[in-house]
Amino acid sequence: MGASGSKARGLWPFASAAGGGGPEVAVSEQALVRPRGRVVPPFVFTRRGSMFYDEDGDLAHEFYEETIVTKNGQKRAKLRRVHKNLIPQGIVKLDTPRIHVDFPVILYEV
Repeated sequence: MGASGSKARGLWPFASAAGGGGPEVAVSEQALVRPRGRVVPPFVFTRRGSMFYDEDGDLAHEFYEETIVTKNGQKRAKLRRVHKNLIPQGIVKLDTPRIHVDFPVILYEV
């Protein structure tokens, strides 16, 4: 799905500001840092859609149009990819929630 991580200071729990990170690390920079401000759930409910709408309202990843090319007196049909007048799909709701990529958890199956 892509790398959509937030590595800003204070939100990425495994990065230290000093870079060294020995035993002299302050209490505020432990492995599990609590985010400041609002509490963010560890689940993702939506994603950005990867498909596009064309002028007719059709939904697809890629669109092609057939063009007729005349070469040496012979007509030949070729497919040319359409790049113009495409509208992105937008935000898509996921059927089942996913765990956020920045949530520090180890999944274990017994």
